[in-house]
Amino acid sequence: MTKIMFNIVGTLALILAVLGIFLPLLPTTPFVLLASACYMRGSDRLHGWLTTNKLFGSYIANIESGRGIPMRAKITAIIFLWISLSFSAWLIHVPWLWAFLLLTGIGVTVYLLMAKTLAPSRKGTEPAD
Repeated sequence: MTKIMFNIVGTLALILAVLGIFLPLLPTTPFVLLASACYMRGSDRLHGWLTTNKLFGSYIANIESGRGIPMRAKITAIIFLWISLSFSAWLIHVPWLWAFLLLTGIGVTVYLLMAKTLAPSRKGTEPAD
C-alpha cells in the first residue's frame, strides 16, 4: 500500500512539474525532484523511466549523482521564483501571507545558491595533439 501511495504522489508531482513548464507561477524543479524521490521509493520501473526521460532525465541524473544543478537552471529558477512571489504578493493583500512568501523565497533561494553547481560540459575543448 505504501508503494502505491508513493507512486500516486509521484505521478501528481510529475503532472504539476509538467504544468510548471507552461505556468510561470508553478515551479517545475521541486515537483520533478519530488516525483523522482517518490518513484525511487515506489517503483524502480517508474524511477528508471523518469531518469531516462528526454525532458527531465539528465537533470535528475545530475542531481541524484551529486554532480549538481546547471547554473542556467539555478538563475532561471531564482528569477522566476521572485517574479512569481512578487506577483502573488501584489495580488494578495494579506500581510502574514507576504511573510510566508518572503520566507519561502529566501529558503528556496538559499537552497539553490548552496546546492552544487554542475560544471559546464567541455565538449570540443580538448587541446589538439
